[in-house]
Amino acid sequence: MNGSKKQRLSYGLGAFGHDIFYATLSTYFMIFVTSTLFNGTDKATAAKMIGIVTSLVVGIRLVEIFFDPIIGGIIDNTVTKHGKFKPWLVVGGGVSSVLLVAIFTNFFGLATHNSTLYIVLFAIVFILLDSFYSFKDIAFWSMIPALSSSAKERKNIATSARLGSALGANGTTLAVVPIVTFFTWLMTGRHAQGASGWFFFALIAAILSGGTALITAWGTKEVDSKLRRQSKTSIKDVFKAILKNDQLMWTMLAYIAYAVANVATTAVLFYYFKFIIGNTAAFSLVGVISAILGIIAVPMFPTLTKIFSRKIVYVAGIVSMLLSYLLFSHAGGNLGVTVVGLILFYFPQQLIFLSALMTITDCVEYGQLKTGVRNEAITLSVRPLLDKMAGALSNGIVGFIAVACGMTGNATVHDITKQGQHTFILYAFYIPAVLMIISSIIYAKKVHLSEDEHDEIVAVLEKS
Repeated sequence: MNGSKKQRLSYGLGAFGHDIFYATLSTYFMIFVTSTLFNGTDKATAAKMIGIVTSLVVGIRLVEIFFDPIIGGIIDNTVTKHGKFKPWLVVGGGVSSVLLVAIFTNFFGLATHNSTLYIVLFAIVFILLDSFYSFKDIAFWSMIPALSSSAKERKNIATSARLGSALGANGTTLAVVPIVTFFTWLMTGRHAQGASGWFFFALIAAILSGGTALITAWGTKEVDSKLRRQSKTSIKDVFKAILKNDQLMWTMLAYIAYAVANVATTAVLFYYFKFIIGNTAAFSLVGVISAILGIIAVPMFPTLTKIFSRKIVYVAGIVSMLLSYLLFSHAGGNLGVTVVGLILFYFPQQLIFLSALMTITDCVEYGQLKTGVRNEAITLSVRPLLDKMAGALSNGIVGFIAVACGMTGNATVHDITKQGQHTFILYAFYIPAVLMIISSIIYAKKVHLSEDEHDEIVAVLEKS
């Protein structure tokens, strides 16, 4: 295997494990909290504790988000014989994986027997988890411009990564119910989604996440070129690098609207199948459909952007997702209509992500030309920052919807009122649709950084 293929494969495997971690933390942790963690307490106490944990998760993740650019600055200032990204990738990946397993427990019974101590310990563990995850997340996605300055090779690396991400995230969706159910049965003899099942699910996710981070560190190599040499970055320079890069700022604004809308829907699809359709087993279709479509869509990205443009691919993808919202909200429990909606919803996701990611990646050289300073990790930190912000909000959305619609504890589809169904559709589909429209307008009107413009910028920088 030649160096470029080895690098793409190693980076793609890293993305596979990374998105398993992200899906587990941003979606399935809150399902564990709302459905299992506080079983054994009365309904009022459970609702109160769910509210507290949800608020802590959202609050901690939103506060730590503001430190992400500083983390990017720390990474940019790192100098080791292994490069500036790999140490943070390995350490951040290892520690965050161990702590992920910890939060999928009741802390030796404290969740139901000593709620105050549980909350204190949970806050400490979650702060540490999110901090180390941030270092790993930013280091991982910031590597792309360091692995090649060629727009074509960057696209190949990013495509490999997104294929890995699609398999990781969608594979998690496909496997979560069987894994949790199997280990619950193995440990308790019950065919259900119990606490022991969720623990082993988190353990598997942690092993895959930490292990693939090591593979990425082993199989990639940073390019040492004149273009990448830079001086130390101060805290002042960190925020200047973002605020003075207009294309980065507009892309950020478009992407955060999309990301929040996307996770607001994906985070509650489990509830959609369980409480609206009334068929939890059919939820595995989400994983199957999204995985297959990811495998089909990701390799199409280079060809589609060559024929059309990133802008057209991005906006067309949003239109497809808007059509899916229309089908979801009017499916009335019809599984066939829901499947068509899932196809329209998941097919463009990878294409939209890659369009935004490649624009943000090209903003490294755009910002370098504009300010005279190259900031790889700082610039690329904004993409995981936005996904973390969306993930934090998704945690809050899940908790809010679960409580507001009565979808907690041992509730079944028969316990959900018409009002509860309408509330669910409003927050899961209608509000996200508005955000999607806003995202497409911003990207179409304000983002002009194309691949051709990026190639011209690189040529100017290499001559200077």
